[in-house]
Amino acid sequence: MTKLGTELRDAAFRWIADDVDPDARLELQKVLATAMAGDESAVAALADRMAGPLQFGTAGLRGPLRAGPNGMNRSVVVRTTAGLAEYLRVQGRSGGLVVVGRDARHGSENFCSDVAEVLTGAGFDVRVLPRPLPTPVLAFAVRAIGAVAGVQVTASHNPKADNGYKVYLDAGAQIVPPADRQIEAAIAKVPAAVSVPRVAAWQPVGEDLIEAYADRASSLPRGKARELRVAVTALHGVGSETLLEVLGRAGFTDLHLVESQASPDPDFPTVSFPNPEEPGATDELLALAAAVQADLAIALDPDADRCALGVRGPDGWRMLRGDETGVLLGNQVLSTLDKQANPDPLVATTIVSSELLRSVAKAHGARYDETLTGFKWLVRAGDGNGTGLVYAYEEALGHCVDPDYVRDKDGISAAVLACDLAATLKAEGRDLLDALDDLAVAHGLHLTDQVSLRVADLALIGATMRRFRGTPITELGGTEVSQTDLEPKADVLVLRAEGLRVLIRPSGTEPKVKAYLEVVTPVTGLDALPQARAEGKTRLTKVREAITALLTAP
Repeated sequence: MTKLGTELRDAAFRWIADDVDPDARLELQKVLATAMAGDESAVAALADRMAGPLQFGTAGLRGPLRAGPNGMNRSVVVRTTAGLAEYLRVQGRSGGLVVVGRDARHGSENFCSDVAEVLTGAGFDVRVLPRPLPTPVLAFAVRAIGAVAGVQVTASHNPKADNGYKVYLDAGAQIVPPADRQIEAAIAKVPAAVSVPRVAAWQPVGEDLIEAYADRASSLPRGKARELRVAVTALHGVGSETLLEVLGRAGFTDLHLVESQASPDPDFPTVSFPNPEEPGATDELLALAAAVQADLAIALDPDADRCALGVRGPDGWRMLRGDETGVLLGNQVLSTLDKQANPDPLVATTIVSSELLRSVAKAHGARYDETLTGFKWLVRAGDGNGTGLVYAYEEALGHCVDPDYVRDKDGISAAVLACDLAATLKAEGRDLLDALDDLAVAHGLHLTDQVSLRVADLALIGATMRRFRGTPITELGGTEVSQTDLEPKADVLVLRAEGLRVLIRPSGTEPKVKAYLEVVTPVTGLDALPQARAEGKTRLTKVREAITALLTAP
C-alpha cells in the first residue's frame, strides 16, 4: 500500500499556502485531503502534481491545467514570469518593451493578465494584445516594434486539458539553449508566488500593429490569379477572423467557413484533438469542401501557427501531408523569388522532414539546411542566425514563408501563399496534385508517413528509446537497415537503407514516441508515375507495419 509521506505532504501544504489562486488552493486541498485519508490513487495524483516544475520543451511550457508545480496554473505562470523578468534584467534588458498575447483556452485570459502584471511590476513596458489572437500576430509584433521579449499564452494544438507559455527573444524568435536553462534557473530562485510584485498598469497593443500584420501577410502573393474557392476551418481556435480578413485583402474572397468550428471554444466540442494531423480532425472541413465544390481546403490549428491543406484527388478529398505542403510552398517561394533582393537564399527543414526539399533547393541554386525539430532552430538555420533564410518548414504542418517579418511558423501567411499557388495552377488548368507529380518526376517520388505511440505513462517514452538503443534495429519490412544514434546532439535514432529513411524520437510537445518514415522511388516520367507510386506505397506500408510492431512491443 502506498502511503502519503511527510515530505510530499509538507510540500503540498507549502504550495497551497503560497498559491495566488483561491480556486487552485481548494483544488489541491481536496487532493491532499483524499491522499491523507489513505486513497492510493490520490497519493499518486498528488505526487504527480508536485513533481514539477514544468520545463521548457520544444515550444516553451506546456502542461495540464491543474494546481501544483507540475501543471499550468496561475502560480506557475507568476513564478515563470518573474524568472523571465530576472533573466531579462541580467541580460541588460531591464525596462524594455515586452508584448503579451493569448489564445482562447481555459485559463488563458487570467494567465495573460498575470504575465502582464508581473512584468509591469518588474519595471518593464508591457503591451498586451487586445483580444485572443493568433500566435503569429504576437511573433510579428515582437519583431515589428523591437520588443526585448514576447510571451504568448497558448497550448497550440494540444488537447483541451492543456495550456502553455511560449517565449520569444532575439528579434521575435523562440528561445533556445542556454536561455531556456538560464530562465529555469532564475525561476527556481523566485520566492513564493504570493510574494511576487504585480502591477496592473500595462497598455494595450494598438490596432495599427494588428493591421500592419494583416497588410504584410496579404501582400505575399506572387501571382495575379485570384479565382479560387476555398473551404476553411480554425478548429475552434482564434484564427478565423484574421485568416478571413487577410485572405480577403489578398483578393481571395470565395471563402467558405466551417461554421461549427468558426468561433473560439476552449472545449473543442467537434474534435477529440484540435490538431489537423489527427485522424478525424478535418472531417467537417473536407465534407464542406466537397459540398461547395471547393478548389482548396485549409485547416489552421487553434493558435493559427500551423496550416494544413486539403485537396480533391481521384478518390475524393484528402489532407496533404506536411511534407507535401512543405515542398510545394518551398518550390513556390524559390520559383518566384526576387534574386536581386535575395542573392544567396537559404531554405531549411528539420531532420525528421522529407529530404525532397534538399533536391528542390539544389535545382534552384539555393542553400539548404536541416536542423533539429522546432522552429526555434529552423529560423536560426545556416549560420546560426538564419542569414538569407527565405523559407522553412517542418512536417508537423509548420511553415515560415515570410521570415523577415515573422520569425516563426505562421499558418495564416502560409495559407495566403497556398491560395496564391493554387489559384495560379487553376488558371493553367492544373492543381496542387499536378504540381506534386512534377516534383516527383524531377526529383523522385518521396512518400512519407508517421507512426505515433501515445502513452499515459511518460516513463514509457524513455524506456522505448533505451530498448532500441540496447538492441539496435537491423531490419524493417524485409529490408536490412543501419541504425545511427544522434545523441548527444538529439534524442533521435536514424534507420537508413537505399531509398529508405526512418527517424524515431520522443515528441517535444505531446506524450508520444514518433517515427517518421520516408521511401524514395525513382520516376522516369509522368507515364511511369502510377507504377512508381504503387511500388512506393507497398514499401511504405511494409515499413509502417514493421515500425508499428516495434513501437508497440512489450
